[in-house]
Amino acid sequence: MVELADLELPDDPKLAGNITHFARALRKAGVPIGTGAVLNAIEAVQAVGFTEKTDFYWTLHACFVTRPEQRIVFAQVFRLYWRDPRYLEHMIAFMTPAVRGVQEERRAKPAEKRAAEALLDGVDREVPDLPSSEKETEIQIDATRTASAEERLRSLDFEQMSTDEMAQAKRLLARLSLPVAPIKTRRMGADHRGRIDPVRTMRLAMRRGGELGALAYMKPRKRYPNLVVLCDISGSMSQYSRAALHFLHAVANEKGAGWAKVHGFTFGTRLTNITRHLAARDVDAALAAAGSQAQDWEGGTRIGECLETFNRDWSRRVLGQGSVVLLITDGLDRDPEGGLGRAMERLHLSARRVIWLNPLLRWDGFAPKAKGIAEMLPHVDSFRAGHNITSLEELGRVISKPMDTGEKSRLMAAL
Repeated sequence: MVELADLELPDDPKLAGNITHFARALRKAGVPIGTGAVLNAIEAVQAVGFTEKTDFYWTLHACFVTRPEQRIVFAQVFRLYWRDPRYLEHMIAFMTPAVRGVQEERRAKPAEKRAAEALLDGVDREVPDLPSSEKETEIQIDATRTASAEERLRSLDFEQMSTDEMAQAKRLLARLSLPVAPIKTRRMGADHRGRIDPVRTMRLAMRRGGELGALAYMKPRKRYPNLVVLCDISGSMSQYSRAALHFLHAVANEKGAGWAKVHGFTFGTRLTNITRHLAARDVDAALAAAGSQAQDWEGGTRIGECLETFNRDWSRRVLGQGSVVLLITDGLDRDPEGGLGRAMERLHLSARRVIWLNPLLRWDGFAPKAKGIAEMLPHVDSFRAGHNITSLEELGRVISKPMDTGEKSRLMAAL
């Protein structure tokens, strides 16, 4: 077995140790890396060399990245560890809370906060004392009325959450509910009040020798609709789709929510039915099984083609009896053949309601400028944000309100 000390690296004798520390940071950020992978990486760098940053990046990428969802984490940890000469100062500044108006808040890139926490593990985050001439005015803040940690987590964007924050968010998502009101049908059922039922009334009279006694009443029966969730798992929706599937699992296993049945589908470059996996009580096992079946995680996006497949193969099976469709996607379709508007129109005609959750609505200046969004928007009943826990809680409050349109009316005026 090859030991680290046996490897002779041409230029930097500390490179083996640096690669080992880099692998530890990746492991703390959520990428499973064993000792064998570290040894393979050191041997690969010895064979390829490290004079070019691009070659060095892809050499380590080939040794450490084994799943598509690990690419973003690897890229951020690599950038902070190898390519930013002041990465420690940068991360301490990023992880230290800032006062709005005193220090401009910088928006973190995907997985950057998780990478920073992994690299800062065991490092003192306290800012060193400055000389008296460089000390700034001390600012005192009354935090008695500030939001609690849980309230802050509810409003935090899924894409900006660290590993610990996402774990806490998943526990909150497991407690969310999506109650639905029953639907009145045309079928009538016996009741103690309502309209007079002449058939049952006459039958009761015949049992008494034709004497008309108590009247029988009837009223429309009620039933609960199906919930059909179509979740985008392309690269641009990675973090949001994982949170949405945790929420979907909680809804599918909730007792007393009212849904007749919950159907789940994922799509990126192809459509995958994950309904049977959602029946598993353990959320990790359910999502692991769903992920193994869906082979297009963090790939491209062909919304039109996937919706046409759903309309052709599944709509008659799952959209009967007034089903509600929950569409979770950013609407950034990359299918050159088009047909998205036509597929959305058919979906809208087949469902009782189509509710679109789009994480891009988190931006104040959002406008339906993308071609895919402009084609989809006219064929939904409600257009809402879906980027944090608060937006999903709000969905539970309005899903049974047929008059709710979300942001659709405002954005339709901009088309």
